Amino acid sequence: MPGEDSDSQTPVADDSQAVAAFSLVKYENPEIIQTEDPVVEEDDGDPCDEVLESILPPREWEHNGRLWRQRVSASPATRLDVMNLQEQLDQKLQQRQARETGICQVRRELYSQCFDELIRQSTINCVERGLLMLRVRDELRMTLMAYQTLYESSIAFGIRKALKAEQGKSEMEAYIQQLEGGKAKLEKEVSDLKVSCQMVEKKAAERRQAEEKAHAEEIDHLRKTSQQLKSQLEGILHKK
Repeated sequence: MPGEDSDSQTPVADDSQAVAAFSLVKYENPEIIQTEDPVVEEDDGDPCDEVLESILPPREWEHNGRLWRQRVSASPATRLDVMNLQEQLDQKLQQRQARETGICQVRRELYSQCFDELIRQSTINCVERGLLMLRVRDELRMTLMAYQTLYESSIAFGIRKALKAEQGKSEMEAYIQQLEGGKAKLEKEVSDLKVSCQMVEKKAAERRQAEEKAHAEEIDHLRKTSQQLKSQLEGILHKK
């Protein structure tokens, strides 16, 4: 199995060997669970093994109709194991094309497995240190989940705001179209009123010109009549 030593990859059966998913955590060889046999409880077990199983529970899966179990390895880690772990981490990050920055589920999964393997190694050497690292891991996961929940809620809030803004945008566009229609109607009324005013002004100017002309003709007529009467009066006075 990838991520384990060559000894841990020795198959227990030829063609029926179950292969578990890859993990950077070191596990023992998988074994078949005999479901028909009664479960035998072991007494006086190794406390370190119990702590390891409580921190990293055994993996179970079904293959070819059989139930398989794989326990976490209890063998101590050497300096070479740590160097191999670092190489496997870098190799898997490159193979799975994990992002170097930003949010990346692949990078998060691999680093989580790497930290679990470090917890396993520390627990074997010192149970208390392993439990303390477990507390740190759980705290980090809880903080990450809190940030993830906050991120998801902010995304949902943003979507609601966007939908509300889109709905308000449609209403505003309808209101703008209504105002533009009213504006066009008022502009038409203004244009009609201007035409009416021009016609009224034209008629008033024509009427004023006609009245002025008539008044001038009347004055001219009265002037001529006065002149005639004056001439007649002077002729009568000269005769006397």
